[in-house]
Amino acid sequence: MSRKFTKSVKANLLAGLLAFAPVFLTIWLLWKLFLLVDGFLNGTVRLLLAGILNLGFFRTHAIPGLGFVAIFLMLFAIGFVVRNFAGRQIVEATNRVMARIPLVNKIYSALDQIAQAFLSGKREVFKKAVLVEFPRKGMYSIAFYTQDTRGPVQDALPTDVISLFLPTTPNPTTGYLIFVPKSDVIPLDLSIEEAMKLIISGGAIAPTSLSSPAERLAPAPSAESNLGDSPIDSPEATPESRPS
Repeated sequence: MSRKFTKSVKANLLAGLLAFAPVFLTIWLLWKLFLLVDGFLNGTVRLLLAGILNLGFFRTHAIPGLGFVAIFLMLFAIGFVVRNFAGRQIVEATNRVMARIPLVNKIYSALDQIAQAFLSGKREVFKKAVLVEFPRKGMYSIAFYTQDTRGPVQDALPTDVISLFLPTTPNPTTGYLIFVPKSDVIPLDLSIEEAMKLIISGGAIAPTSLSSPAERLAPAPSAESNLGDSPIDSPEATPESRPS
């Protein structure tokens, strides 16, 4: 067997693996997630149907998707209720009760804030992807601009700073909250989704907004030339407009 043939076989196997693995893993993960969600209420719903309809079939036979549909309908019903005045009152009362329970209030508060930040459709948590020198000068990391810093943090600093969330790779749900002078931040011509893909892949997935290798290798734009079009340099972020 020639060396050229062996190399060709290896190349074809690798190409096949690269083409097949993402599809297989995506389907496998979705199936596992479906089974996990479906298993929460499947047995309970079958027992209820068996008691209501008096059919033993529901006791002895699993029905794939029944629990998933039940959870979907339950979440839909809860959402419908909490969007009304009475439902909002119930949610507020629940929040007050949870806030008074030691230890539980810390966990509940953290989870509630995370859910509001990532699931709420009322506002965008991350406004822009930026570059910042981290963890030391000369090394750059991708971060997300969240808001202009106000309050005790800004009052304690001599320069105008902004709040950035700097995620870790490959798990962007953890990271650092850092406060950086506005002049030290370099805005990126990347959407939030493209920046997230770049972080999760460890830099292996190139942003689609950069159309050529020359553009990808071009120097990063300076902060002064780009802040004018960025929300980082919005009027509300200037020191003069900040309430004292």
